[in-house]
Amino acid sequence: MRTGSGWPTLYIRTVTDLGYRVEDQKAIVVKAMDPTVELARAKLTVSLKITGTRSDGYHLIDSEMISLDLADRLDIAPGTGLEIVCKYPRSERQDRSNEQMDVVSDGSNLVARALNLVGKSARVRLEKNIPPGAGLGGGSADAAAILRWARVFEPEIALELGADVPFCLAGGRARVSGIGDILEPLAYFDRYFVLLTPPFGVSTKDVYRSYDDLRAPDSGNLNDLEIAALNVEPRLGHWQEELGVLTHQQPVLAGSGSTWFVELFSKEEFDALKQQTGTLVAEYLSQGVMLTFARSTPPLTYQKLVSSSGLP
Repeated sequence: MRTGSGWPTLYIRTVTDLGYRVEDQKAIVVKAMDPTVELARAKLTVSLKITGTRSDGYHLIDSEMISLDLADRLDIAPGTGLEIVCKYPRSERQDRSNEQMDVVSDGSNLVARALNLVGKSARVRLEKNIPPGAGLGGGSADAAAILRWARVFEPEIALELGADVPFCLAGGRARVSGIGDILEPLAYFDRYFVLLTPPFGVSTKDVYRSYDDLRAPDSGNLNDLEIAALNVEPRLGHWQEELGVLTHQQPVLAGSGSTWFVELFSKEEFDALKQQTGTLVAEYLSQGVMLTFARSTPPLTYQKLVSSSGLP
């Protein structure tokens, strides 16, 4: 069977089934890849505006989010237990006094919580490539990967695990509002980014608390949390400057930090800068810093479609 767009498909679901609350849109859903392997793709918040606060303290946002080819890998097999293999640079992330940097393997881990929520058991080997405390949604992406494996696509269930999980469930590109529970799919196109993640993380709770304390006005930045994040962790300023010098552009904070990013507007520019900075990437890694060249990725359903159909 082929849809009007020429894509082969097995069946059609509404976007709402994938966690998008948008009426009268269709999404292609295809047979899943190997059910024992799931990729958890990083989430990049390209822009973030705070539009208000609910009575329960949750902040209302209006943002654009995309998924990246930087991803954790989950190997899922029958049994029980969670093994975590950290592939990101550790350095200060090994300091347990810096709690937001810890990736724990107990019941509080989002993988374990997601399994418990859907009433499943599994033995999971989690390869962590997305550093924690970096503003890239690594834990949310891991939880969403478990939901996909369990064939659970309801946004209400995803939201129980965190505000970023509904978007991470399908990925791609979307306008995200509410507390992260209202998603409007946006047209996908290839995009290219340079990310710089410092050797420390930033607590999301602390950044939002600082935002409230500062009564931060509209700064004109793409991210309303930048001033608050710099107030919580002044060392961020050094790494913002580092990436600015490298790219000759003004870096933007990813979510609540600690990652800074710059968007490059052509594949040629992306490839050239990546080639020029090969030595610097290794030098940064030795300091516990990640310099990542990342591309946007389409909604996961389309990725699976290409994989299963053999189309280029």
